[in-house]
Amino acid sequence: MKILFISLGCDKNLVDTEVMLGILASRGYEMTDDETRADVIIINTCCFIHDAKEESIQNILEMAEQKKHGRAKALIVTGCLAQRYRQEILDEIPEVDEVLGTTAYDRILDAVDAALAGRPGVLLSDVDALPQTQTKRLVTTGGHFAYLKIAEGCDKHCTYCIIPKIRGNFRSVPMERLVEEARELAEQGVKELILVAQETTLYGKDLYGEKSLHILLKKLCRIPGLFWIRILYCYPEEITDELIQVMKEEPKICHYLDLPIQHASDGILRRMGRRTTKRELTDIVEKLRREIPDICLRTTLITGFPGETEAQHEELMEFVDRMEFDRLGVFPYSPEEGTPAADMPDQIPEEVKERRRADLMELQQEIAFDNAREMTGREVLVMIEGRVADENACVGRTYRDAPNVDGLIFINTDEELLSGDLAKVRVTGAYEYDLIGELV
Repeated sequence: MKILFISLGCDKNLVDTEVMLGILASRGYEMTDDETRADVIIINTCCFIHDAKEESIQNILEMAEQKKHGRAKALIVTGCLAQRYRQEILDEIPEVDEVLGTTAYDRILDAVDAALAGRPGVLLSDVDALPQTQTKRLVTTGGHFAYLKIAEGCDKHCTYCIIPKIRGNFRSVPMERLVEEARELAEQGVKELILVAQETTLYGKDLYGEKSLHILLKKLCRIPGLFWIRILYCYPEEITDELIQVMKEEPKICHYLDLPIQHASDGILRRMGRRTTKRELTDIVEKLRREIPDICLRTTLITGFPGETEAQHEELMEFVDRMEFDRLGVFPYSPEEGTPAADMPDQIPEEVKERRRADLMELQQEIAFDNAREMTGREVLVMIEGRVADENACVGRTYRDAPNVDGLIFINTDEELLSGDLAKVRVTGAYEYDLIGELV
């Protein structure tokens, strides 16, 4: 039987998808990307912000039509939207046979069996559970890089965020399990390991009594075959001197950090429930750049949070201009039911949110283009992603570029370089966010 699997949302969700794919493949199910040939359709959903929720709902409705008029015998919905709106999905979309919660992905075979047997229902586990399977993940990222989810859930309870309610409290994956999984991935050909969680920097506090990301990183660096280790989702207030030191000492760790700061006005940061002030954010950015001069810093911001004034927006603009982040994403505030921020007074009109987002992105564009041009003449190591169709060129990423969110480097060459190959490249120019180079 053939299964179509649609994975939506973040890379943490993708890891859950890959675990489910591994379980299904071990049972002998064949995967297809053609909905007209699928016997079972599974959608792993996201509902973090409004747009993600809409995308998930649209996919469910489209696949419900496919089941109604096509070959598919079962439609299963998993992930965050399924956890949050499980009964509404079953009531409003009768074509859905089974709903699987965020911590029940290890029961995907039970869900498929029940759906095919005509026993619709909901499969949930304790939202604070930490599922474990013996089946190897089916990596979907091309084979040369993979995500390693080191923790689940979050304890921060920012006022705009629904994640703790649908993903549970913060809980670290035991270190021995992570090292074993990383070793298996390396044996399968993975060269770049990307550490993800709702918050990576708090790793180990719940299990070992202290933040232990630096210890985990040292163990991962000992694994043969891994060449790059990248860290995402680092809360700035949790970055330790030990983490900075291990990044300086271990050549496999990319000098790259993702710091989701969300805002820079102290008033907005307090309303958001964040744990930092503008002064503290400035200090950690300056410290990172002082200790690791070639570090690449990415951040994300929310614009139009309830009560945000024009003066606070300008304050954020000035902060971004001064900090000159290498990479930056901006999202208009999305009110999520069940969060404190959704009930706050002084909600901002959508057109104001979008204008403020455009202001920030225009400013960041100037910073990013200048940073790209300053790379000209530098020699960098590049991980090849593939060839450019119909051109004598390859495309790849430097240590400054996380897959699917950052820029690329295009290399003019007729050499046969394959995905996952590493090549030394001299940067010869820049085009907007991307670089151009030649093999050294």
